[in-house]
Amino acid sequence: MADQRILELIRQQLVDRWNLFREEHPEEAIDLSRADLSETNLSGMDLIRADLRGADLSSADLCRAGLTGAYLVEANLSNANLAQADLSYADLSRADLRDATLRDANLLGAHLMDANLSRVDLCGANLGEALVTPAQLSKAQPLDECL
Repeated sequence: MADQRILELIRQQLVDRWNLFREEHPEEAIDLSRADLSETNLSGMDLIRADLRGADLSSADLCRAGLTGAYLVEANLSNANLAQADLSYADLSRADLRDATLRDANLLGAHLMDANLSRVDLCGANLGEALVTPAQLSKAQPLDECL
């Protein structure tokens, strides 16, 4: 269950304050599991190695967020904006990414098995070493539609 103190700090959406906290406490576990962060502006936030299992991030703005090594299993990211986010080596297995924008996102080594990629915008995304099937990618926005 999400740490309420951390959840409140995140909900304040004070990016500089949050990132300073993360810089001063890099070893502190960030438990946001099952948290309702739907429609929350998390743009530019350092969420590296955060536990976001089962979190509702639907319609959240995660543009430029740092999510390296984050645990997003069964998270709801439908309609989320993850453009330019660093999701390298993140566990996105079974995540609902329907209609999400992952334009230019770094998904290097990300675990996407069983993730719902229906209509996901992956234009310019780095999928090197990512664990994903061709069948999943066939449901994403066709690359010929990239601008």
